[in-house]
Amino acid sequence: MKEDFRSVEFAPGKTISVETGRLAKLADGAVMVRMGDTMVLCTVVSAKESKPGQDFFPMVVDLRESFTAAGKFPGGFMKREGRPSDSETLASRLIDRSLRPLFPKGYYNETQFICQVYSSDGQNQADVLAAFGASAATHISGIPFDGPMSQVKVGRIDGEFVINPTIDELKQSDMDLIVAGTADSVLMIEGEMKEISEKEMVDAIKEGHKAIVKLCEFQEDLRKEYGVEKRDFTEEESNTSLEEKVAAQAGNQLSEIVGLGLSKEEFGSKLSELKSEIKEAITAEEGYEEAGPEISGIFGDLVKDAVRNMILENKKRIDGRGPEDIRDIWTQVGYLPRTHGSAIFSRGETQALISVALGTKRDAQSVDTLFQEEDQTFMLHYNFPPYCVGEAGFMRGPGRREIGHGHLAERALKMVLPDFEEFGYVIRVRSDITESNGSSSMASVCGGSMAMMDAGVPLPKPVAGIAMGMIVGKDNTVVLSDIQGEEDFMGDMDFKTAGTADGITATQMDMKIQGISFEIIEEALEQAHKGRLHILEKMAETISAPRESLSKYAPQFVRMTIDGDSIGAVIGPGGKVIQTLQKETDTEIWIEEDESGKGQITISADNLDKAEAAKKRIQGIAGQLDEGATYQGTVKAIKEYGAFVEIVPGKEGLLHISELQHGHVKKVEDVLSVGDQIDVKLLKVEHGGKLRLSRKALLPNEDEE
Repeated sequence: MKEDFRSVEFAPGKTISVETGRLAKLADGAVMVRMGDTMVLCTVVSAKESKPGQDFFPMVVDLRESFTAAGKFPGGFMKREGRPSDSETLASRLIDRSLRPLFPKGYYNETQFICQVYSSDGQNQADVLAAFGASAATHISGIPFDGPMSQVKVGRIDGEFVINPTIDELKQSDMDLIVAGTADSVLMIEGEMKEISEKEMVDAIKEGHKAIVKLCEFQEDLRKEYGVEKRDFTEEESNTSLEEKVAAQAGNQLSEIVGLGLSKEEFGSKLSELKSEIKEAITAEEGYEEAGPEISGIFGDLVKDAVRNMILENKKRIDGRGPEDIRDIWTQVGYLPRTHGSAIFSRGETQALISVALGTKRDAQSVDTLFQEEDQTFMLHYNFPPYCVGEAGFMRGPGRREIGHGHLAERALKMVLPDFEEFGYVIRVRSDITESNGSSSMASVCGGSMAMMDAGVPLPKPVAGIAMGMIVGKDNTVVLSDIQGEEDFMGDMDFKTAGTADGITATQMDMKIQGISFEIIEEALEQAHKGRLHILEKMAETISAPRESLSKYAPQFVRMTIDGDSIGAVIGPGGKVIQTLQKETDTEIWIEEDESGKGQITISADNLDKAEAAKKRIQGIAGQLDEGATYQGTVKAIKEYGAFVEIVPGKEGLLHISELQHGHVKKVEDVLSVGDQIDVKLLKVEHGGKLRLSRKALLPNEDEE
């Protein structure tokens, strides 16, 4: 193969370059993709044959970042890249979801994509470049592939769409939307946005698809110049005679079961009984004794056809609903007494138990990737235990699915959160799926919104989500609201949208077929909008606005500002002063210098009195002592004429013998000892910073009484 670079301008001011034939020549396909100074090597290898008995497509995508790509070292003790970060996992999922529908039906050969980021300019992100590169590597290879496809990112700045915006441009954008597709149709959508309308969403998708068309044409040119002959692949012929036997045994029973309007458990139970009867009857015949697994596959296809036909012909679904009907919803908040907020969101046979914890800045998640280093102050963690689908299984760490579902829900909610500078709490939302038959990520959005309002997080408006499906027939298409598990598995689309009553905040769409029109996308979005408003109404019956006060178990905050010159004094040599303050007041204190050079201090404690006490002591250290205020101090020394009391670290004042108590005091030692903790009033800050204190000003005068 020749070594060369080829480039294409696929959007105004945006150019992608591709090199092939120099690196990774033993892979089935390999390209180095470059945009700016970000470079990603994308490789694909696919086995020549599938494993015996294989009945699924074992494809895996791994996008990995190298810290050396940006001249950086990994944070922490280990200086070698370890397990993939959440951002790497999420990008890998997006590539997988875009590529998987483009492999031929029945292609079960083990296939692996590895996309390695080798150079990063800190501005051009690698995720969409890797998706483009993975498609290009496959398209020029001999692997059977119904591509090409490409991904682009769509932003919008001041009302103008920007394709593949840089990191700096995204900070100004009101949307961050990834669109994947072929030259003819859209395959996948995922992103977050600031309450945009359905029309604006469609416009963004259309704008992204224009760039995708150019990138797909570019890949066709690459194939003409560098491509190799595709391997022969023919889908294994079906066993027609066995299919006829299974269909004959099933008769009309399948249609009857599908039309009964059953729950998930009842539907599964009746199908299982019928399948067992069919297996028993057919495997008893000579020559079909070992046909059990094949019968199961054929039976599953018949169930799928029966469900789809009922929806297309009768507009009736498995549980008896019409296409736009949403299952019954019930909700509750405040269910968990010691969490800072909690909610149960139950929709049909899908249920999420949500809990919220509010923390201090020290609870923020440290993020160390090529493109992000700041602390994460909002996080949503999604858990999918086996019991929620009636199964037994191992409890391990979160997998790709759990990370992806949690990220989508997190995106939907974070778009309406108050700024950290305004609210000041780190927020962790935990969503545990306790029942699942439908979109649990959208249940997490609804329950997460309610639980945060229960916690007193000042959300300006609630957020809800809904999952849409689609069944495509020869002559008609039916869009389904609030799909359940079987409809997702047997349908042609999974389209999730979340948002407020005023607009969309997050979306995710996966197509299982090619050729969806923009008109169908518009129809699905409008139907989803109606469903979202219905769900928001149901949520509002339980809670419609944030609590006026936070949970009594949440940490309490006090904020203050000091002069930049005083920051060092508050911290002290080696942090000694601030550590002493935290220990003696039972608080957490952190200091940041703002752009103006001022010290911004946040004090947190389990009650407000402790935080206020720490604030007073910091004011003293910073020279902000208030005359007339009361301070708790420590007696440091005793003299004939009085005692010296430290009211804040490093600040001592004179408590004259005459100010010890009402009445005559002969000796200071009669009243005080070194080390005593006493309350004193600051009478005056004299010239030169000397402090005059009084104890008797805080004591009742018995003579006057």
